Amino acid sequence: MDQGPRGGSADAGDDAGTGGDRRADDGAGGHAVGFLADLSLDGEASFGASDRDLHAGGYETPEEEEVTPDAVVFAASTADVSAVLAAANDRGVPVTPYAAGTSLESHVTPVEAGISLDLTRMDAVLDVRPDDLTVDVEPGVVGADLDERVARHGLTFPPLPSSGEISTVGGMVATDASGMGTVKYGEVGDWVRSLEAVRADGTVIETGTRAAKTSSGYNLTDLLVGSEGTLAVVTRVTLELAGIPEQVRGGRAVFPTLDDATAAVRDAVASGVDVAKIELMDADAARMANAYSGTAMPERPMVFVEFHANHGVDEEVGFCRAVFDAHDVESFEVSDGDEMDELWTARRDITYAAEEWHPDLDMGHSGDVTVPISNYPEMIRAVKETAEAYDLFMPAFGHAGDGNLHYFAVYDHDDPDAVDRAERAYVDLVERALELDGTVTGEHGIGTGKRQFLRAEHGAAVDTMRAIKDALDPRGILNPGKILPEE
Repeated sequence: MDQGPRGGSADAGDDAGTGGDRRADDGAGGHAVGFLADLSLDGEASFGASDRDLHAGGYETPEEEEVTPDAVVFAASTADVSAVLAAANDRGVPVTPYAAGTSLESHVTPVEAGISLDLTRMDAVLDVRPDDLTVDVEPGVVGADLDERVARHGLTFPPLPSSGEISTVGGMVATDASGMGTVKYGEVGDWVRSLEAVRADGTVIETGTRAAKTSSGYNLTDLLVGSEGTLAVVTRVTLELAGIPEQVRGGRAVFPTLDDATAAVRDAVASGVDVAKIELMDADAARMANAYSGTAMPERPMVFVEFHANHGVDEEVGFCRAVFDAHDVESFEVSDGDEMDELWTARRDITYAAEEWHPDLDMGHSGDVTVPISNYPEMIRAVKETAEAYDLFMPAFGHAGDGNLHYFAVYDHDDPDAVDRAERAYVDLVERALELDGTVTGEHGIGTGKRQFLRAEHGAAVDTMRAIKDALDPRGILNPGKILPEE
């Protein structure tokens, strides 16, 4: 789902540094963080109110759930990260990794205060190796900047999520992010070759290899991917790249009913249509998009498609058209270049459209469930039935090709009854996804928002997760309050 930047400042603020600020000795969260002033850092530590306030939460963290850290460290090197973690671990001070702040599950909220470890200054593309189709980057590199850099070599990073223009590689690795291209290219984690990471005690480790495959030892790379900063802090990533496809076509199809649209998506994927992106938008979402963009699209269910190939792309488009025709498609427009971008506008703008839909209403918590593609039509029906049952306006859209669905209620957050109905609807839909053999989160991660569902999805495996956490972070300083439920 698209995400918006929280913003931030690299300035230490009017009360920066250690002199004249009591928080350098005793933080607002009760943690003594004055030791940071004694560390020799390539970056800097800030105790200023402005920096601390800007690191109190992420993009969708409710204001009442924000927690102001006792200090912010703007790390500029792996050595900085190692020094801060080692010192914090010795003192039992919690550390919350922070990058762009665009996460949707409050991953960057320092729930136990302590130190917010900002990695945005570690933003270098270190080494592009076109012959090996790999690149080394620091965690603060923004996805779009990475793609622009490697494009000079005719390469691209295919699994870049929709938020790639504002989110960082470190955040993508931490949540095992994915996006519109997952149906063809997989998740970000599928393209991670190796990592440099710093453990809670400051030890720097390297996982994986630059080689295309390995069977050597435990797969620590995959263990750290998606761990949301709870097991180690990633400081360098080696990513696999691919050539930019020579042929790109895309557009949208309009269907008479939502059942027709979802069945068409299911059959296209099951039939093996080589589609790079296949996205769904229901009639409510189309209505929002029209209001936001001033367009006059049919306010009916739509499927957006994009095809990538080096040859034969028109044949693949024809294959997809034939599958859609079997489901009473009303229109099927496919083009390239600017015309393709215009056809995709509504899908790209849906989150912004929702934010401006009604001056007195706000979006609720974003749904992010994923189910097997055969169960996708049933999950879509569940969203609309639940919206009706709770009398909520709840548009649905998502990365339909891999079974990922986004939805949210739009309601008056000052109305206790509406808040209660929206929260019950949210829980009902997560539970329904699990009943359909799905997962509570396809790409946003657990953070603080979905900890309550982890046991229902994973059962006794949660105990193994907790054992791993305890082994790698025995003092529990790394991003506490995330992923694992309180039990």
